[in-house]
Amino acid sequence: MGHLITVATSLNQWALDFEGNLQRILASIRIAKEKGATLRVGPELEITGYGCMDHFLEGDTGLHSWEVLAEILKSEEARGIVCDIGMPVTHKNVIYNCRVIIHDGQILLIRPKMWMANDGNYRELRWFTPWMKHRQVEDHYLPRIIHAVTGQTKVPFGDAVVSTVDTCIGVELCEELFTPASPHILMGLDGVEIFTNSSGSHHELRKLYRRVELMKEATMKLGGVYLYANQQGCDGDRLYYDGCAMIVVNGRVVAQGSQFSLQDVEVVTATVDIEDVRSHRAISSRSNQAAGAERYHRIEVDFALSDAKEDEIKDFSELIIGPLPEVRYHKPEEEIALGPACWLWDYLRRSRTQGYFIPLSGGIDSCATSVIVYSMCRLVAEAARNGDQQVIEDARRIAGEPEGSEYVPSDPRDFANKIFHTCYMGTENSSPETRKRAKDLANAIGSYHIDLNMDTLVTAIRDLFAYVTGVKPRFRVHGGTGAENLALQNIQARLRMVIAYLFAQLMPFVRGRQGGLLVLGSANVDESLRGYFTKYDCSSADVNPIGAISKTDLKKFIAYARDAFDLPVLTEFLEAVPTAELEPITETYVQADEADMGMTYDELSVFGRLRKVEKCGPWSMFTKLVHEWGSFLSPPQVAEKVKHFFFEYARNRHKMTTLTPSYHAEQYSPDDNRYDLRPFLYPSRFPWQFKKIDEAAAKWPDKSTVHAQQARDQHAIQGH
Repeated sequence: MGHLITVATSLNQWALDFEGNLQRILASIRIAKEKGATLRVGPELEITGYGCMDHFLEGDTGLHSWEVLAEILKSEEARGIVCDIGMPVTHKNVIYNCRVIIHDGQILLIRPKMWMANDGNYRELRWFTPWMKHRQVEDHYLPRIIHAVTGQTKVPFGDAVVSTVDTCIGVELCEELFTPASPHILMGLDGVEIFTNSSGSHHELRKLYRRVELMKEATMKLGGVYLYANQQGCDGDRLYYDGCAMIVVNGRVVAQGSQFSLQDVEVVTATVDIEDVRSHRAISSRSNQAAGAERYHRIEVDFALSDAKEDEIKDFSELIIGPLPEVRYHKPEEEIALGPACWLWDYLRRSRTQGYFIPLSGGIDSCATSVIVYSMCRLVAEAARNGDQQVIEDARRIAGEPEGSEYVPSDPRDFANKIFHTCYMGTENSSPETRKRAKDLANAIGSYHIDLNMDTLVTAIRDLFAYVTGVKPRFRVHGGTGAENLALQNIQARLRMVIAYLFAQLMPFVRGRQGGLLVLGSANVDESLRGYFTKYDCSSADVNPIGAISKTDLKKFIAYARDAFDLPVLTEFLEAVPTAELEPITETYVQADEADMGMTYDELSVFGRLRKVEKCGPWSMFTKLVHEWGSFLSPPQVAEKVKHFFFEYARNRHKMTTLTPSYHAEQYSPDDNRYDLRPFLYPSRFPWQFKKIDEAAAKWPDKSTVHAQQARDQHAIQGH
């Protein structure tokens, strides 16, 4: 029985941080060897960081990648182990996304990516070219800096596999797992037993299951050991790469890393028996297909991943036998508590600022953002209690502790008071209830809280306009027009943004510290999609951790955090009616979000998914919803809802061009930066599409009355 130890890693790499990335790579190799591993797999483009974007087109990025690789090749860490390392490589003047397989100071193979991720947040075809010569290998001539280290002039470049003394290793790069004709199929039929997958896969709510199932299905049907390594952390933009390094054997997950963590390096290992793969493959139909499989070029290396002979093995305690633990999946509300919190921590420490500032309105969105920051503080405190020196050092610097300080952020409320600033900005339209909720929440989470009234500023702007024009605008409830009413609301909203940045710049100074604070936005994905916010109001900020999370999911998160974080004050936020509080409150009128929008948050989530995920225009959306909602809405009612959504979406789309950079969490995010690329000037009433909808709605049978009558009849029968 020949057993071996395999390894996959999650690294918190940062775009263009070549020095930091090198140190994290070396640390991961060192840890892997300490655990007895002989094969180490790292995440995609780990030398540069995945998120370099147009920097991949610069010659400097390629040069520094080779310089870092030279340091790895020279290192003692990389001796006695096969390492699979990611970097961009220019071959014959074409830039490829590559894995470089090394062993004992030699490059064995450069394997370029063949299928690119080019949807949603991914734009790999902008920077890289796919390798189109499948199962073909060419000579790649190495730069002098590598020749000086390895003595090699050229190495194999292309679609090949690595054959060790005892097994065969094949590379599958990120997106290649998700394609219908994944490379692991043909590689497995040609005898590859270990598959490495180096990924740059970002977090999205409810996405992990798909990734895991693909790896399980691949090795269940084919047989094999699948090593999945992923980047983890904020790489410098809107995405959080969610780690979860994994080892899968014959359809079973035998080791799983964390999905969310403040650790910079995480190494996952498992001891497996390669004979299990061979016995799993001893099936007639598989053997028949394998006998006719096309051959891969094999790069041979005189090295065994398992160097023990059967009679030398004394301890089988770590071998994967018997029942295995269940794969860990977080609930969506847990994902919201952890993913954005880890992203905020990376953003804060890497931006070298002194904390966060948020206008705390007393509503559920700014509440959710604040609780996510508190979750971040809880994670920091937990890591500090566990002795994570990197987290402790970062926390001391951010909190403004003097050099030599022994401060340890073991209390999340205490740490929040040092780095998190909340501010209630009231006006005459604000209610005592929202003011109290904001204060109570700040007390519960420990933030440094400010309570102010800004009526004098609002009045000054209003009086300025009246002085210049001779017209004093009024709210609708006081007899004003719709234009006046909207303008007066926007004054308040935009002034809050100005105040937020003033306080964010000066609050560290007020508290005797250096630096400034990052301003947090708190517009959710549904409001952004509908355009239900003021352009350049306090939704305009430095970053927004909830900008791609639905109101429905945020409510579930708040309910979860109330119990998990022991914050009973959150019950008041869940029970409150969402309101902007920008209009005067009267005996007969209290402003409410859903009434203002003309649609519910649940409806907005449906519209958002159909528009983006299902790729529906107005007509397709109507035809789907007339069936889905037909039991309780008539076709004309469905038509009006669809038309109203697209009208508001179209006329507010311009707001997406100034949307605060938001943590990406939802498939239907309207982020205009690179995820949801659409015009921002539309024919807002879509005359052709709406006419077609109206004609169909008039002819479509109304099933809502039939269903309603059936329900009444059933109720009468049950009552009788």
